[in-house]
Amino acid sequence: MKNRSSLTRYAWFSIAAATGTIVLKSLAYAFTGSVGLLSDAIESLVNLAGAVMALAMLTIAARPPDKDHLYGHSKAEYFSSGAEGTLILLAAIGIGATALLRLISPKPLEHTGLGLLISAFASLINFGVARILLNAGKKNNSITLDADARHLMTDVWTSLGVISGVGAVALTGWGILDPVIALAVAVNILWAGFRLIRRSVLGLMDTALPPEEQDTVTRILTKHKKRGVQFHALRTGQAASRRLISFHLLVPGHWTVRRGHGLLEQIETDIRDRWPDVTLLTHLEPLDDPRALQDTELP
Repeated sequence: MKNRSSLTRYAWFSIAAATGTIVLKSLAYAFTGSVGLLSDAIESLVNLAGAVMALAMLTIAARPPDKDHLYGHSKAEYFSSGAEGTLILLAAIGIGATALLRLISPKPLEHTGLGLLISAFASLINFGVARILLNAGKKNNSITLDADARHLMTDVWTSLGVISGVGAVALTGWGILDPVIALAVAVNILWAGFRLIRRSVLGLMDTALPPEEQDTVTRILTKHKKRGVQFHALRTGQAASRRLISFHLLVPGHWTVRRGHGLLEQIETDIRDRWPDVTLLTHLEPLDDPRALQDTELP
């Protein structure tokens, strides 16, 4: 299994970017007094908290298996994703409350041009970092980096909406657009937070591999049927970056143990060629023994 401790450098990169954008967006809010820009700055605070959590969980996930965690620590990444989703929900509530107060007590905006320029620059930083994290998450199959990247992309779209709203206020003088845009931002990031939490829960519940990956496993097993063997009790799961696959291989009763084991090793090699970090649990059974057919169903 590749050394995943190197992934922590992406978390440090995300922390640096979040710190920088917090400063920039806070300046934009200070110049304009826009509650929309304030909501954008609050979301960047969540980005920072999420990045710190990602660093902690990636550090834990990189630890090798030990006697208490025989399958490693990769599921720690789900805690990062779930925590970030929860932080997003809390940020959305805070943004919504602030926007409602501004609806009740409107306030004119000031220095919108400078504030929008600063916010746009911060958004470009987030976009660049999000693209880097997305590529790293996909390459290394890291739910933590993927969650952090998708959160940053949500922030980018949020910022574009806020910038458009504040710009519209500056052009039309309709101050009500500012808190309305902030409420829309709150709804948008609520949805993003819900998706992250849902993904984490599914992972902790040992959800099966995606259908296309299950089909790949079935194709690998099926190509060996021409040798007169069968398979059943195929089960899959995932623990963040690690895939879990188990199945029973049924071979003709006259085969020697060596021959059956040799085929099983070949099948396992075929699967590992596709997913190097997979954990395989296999069981060899005689095809002509009725007892071998008693465990085809899930327990």
